[in-house]
Amino acid sequence: MRPHDARPVADGKTSKLPPPDVITDAGEYKAQSEYRIGPNDLIEISVFQVAELGRAVRVNTQGQISLPLIGTLQAGGRTVAELETEIATRLREGYIQDPQVTIFIKEFTSQRVTVEGAVRKPGIYALTGRTSLLQALAMSEGLDQLANPQGVVVFRTIEGRKMVAVFDIAAIRAGRNEDPQIYGDDIVVVDQSGPRTALRRFIESIPVFALFRPF
Repeated sequence: MRPHDARPVADGKTSKLPPPDVITDAGEYKAQSEYRIGPNDLIEISVFQVAELGRAVRVNTQGQISLPLIGTLQAGGRTVAELETEIATRLREGYIQDPQVTIFIKEFTSQRVTVEGAVRKPGIYALTGRTSLLQALAMSEGLDQLANPQGVVVFRTIEGRKMVAVFDIAAIRAGRNEDPQIYGDDIVVVDQSGPRTALRRFIESIPVFALFRPF
C-alpha cells in the first residue's frame, strides 16, 4: 500500500480515477479534511496513550456526541480538525496535560453519491462507509434494460478540477477490471444503448477505460 501522502496527481497518466485528497486509502476522512461532520455520522475517537478514552460514537440528530470526562459537545457542522481541537482543549482543562486526539469518520452518512442515466432507480444516495462502483449501482437497483454496460461514467472533482473516467461494468463483474471506490459528491452516469447520444460521443472520445482525465 502506498503512503497516504503519495496520492496520484491529476496528470492524466494514472490508471484509475484517484480519490479526493480529503480521504485516506482506508476510505476514512483525515484531520485536514474540509468535510463537516453531520448527524448520524459514526466517528472514531482516540487519545494517544489513553486507551480508555478511545471509542466510536454516533452523532445524534442534533449534531451532538457524549464523551467521558467531557460530557456532551457539538460535533455537527465542524471539521474533523476543529473537533479534535475542541476535545483536546476540554481534556486539557484539568484531566490530561497534553492530549493528542485523533478522529476518523467511519461512516459518513451525510455524504452522497448521485446515480443517473440508464438505471432502474436514479437518485441521490447516502454513503455509509467504503462503497464501490458496483455497490453504488446496486443502490439504484442496477442497470435497466437499455443500459450500455461499457459506458458507465464517473465524474469527480479533484483539487478543484473536474475529472472523469469511463468504466466497463461487464469487465468489472468478470474480475478483469478493478471495481473502483466511490466517494461523496461523485456523479455516476450510465449510458444507454441504441442511438448515439451526447454522452456516447463523449465516451467515445476517451480512448482508454478506467483512465481519468480532465474535462
